[in-house]
This record gives sequence, C-alpha cells and structure tokens, in this order.
Amino acid sequence: MPDFVENGRVYYNPVDYAMHHIGGTWKMPVLWRLRKGVMRYTEIKKAIPHITHKMLTTQLRELEETGFVQRVAYPTVPPKVEYTLTPKGVRAIDIINVIRNYGLELMEEANLKEH
Repeated sequence: MPDFVENGRVYYNPVDYAMHHIGGTWKMPVLWRLRKGVMRYTEIKKAIPHITHKMLTTQLRELEETGFVQRVAYPTVPPKVEYTLTPKGVRAIDIINVIRNYGLELMEEANLKEH
C-alpha cells in the first residue's frame, strides 16, 4: 500500500492511520463512555477518574476536530455543553470493543501466569 499523507504526516499503513485517530491512553475510554448516549463534561470526567481536566479537554477537542464526537453548547447560565458520538464515532465503538476484549484476554493470560 502506498504511503498516505495528511496534514504533513506520513502514515505507512491503515492501522497506523486509524490508531492516530482513536489510539493513545484516553481517546478510546472517552469514546467508550459516550457509546450509551449524551454526556456532559463533568459526567465524562467522573467516569474516567485518572484523566486530568487538561487532557480530557484536549482529547474531546481532537475527537471533535476529527469528526468522532459532536459538541453542543447551549447558551445558558451556567453554560451547558453536551457531547455525543457522531456516526463516525459509533463505527469506532465496534473496533474499540474488539480491542477491549482482546486486552481483557491478555490481562487474564498474564494474571494466570503470575499465579
């Protein structure tokens, strides 16, 4: 497969390209939490206790920019912002589920080795 270039970055294969969009420590957990529907920022933050506010904000912005998450801000006092998966984000859930299940299997295997 030929190299793929987007925004000045070269991707050598489709897995690399996909993981750029949903990989890392926090993007998949954010998407996974949103799979059940609309959530506000504080709800996402509570659901992912180890993520910092700065990192959550960064990940949500990146997921919004790449079209995986939709952000809706309501002009209320105090401000109300809701996040939902886009159709592209919903498609990613199936992939995340496979990776999640594989990770659980690997953890179980590692746990069996230790005992």
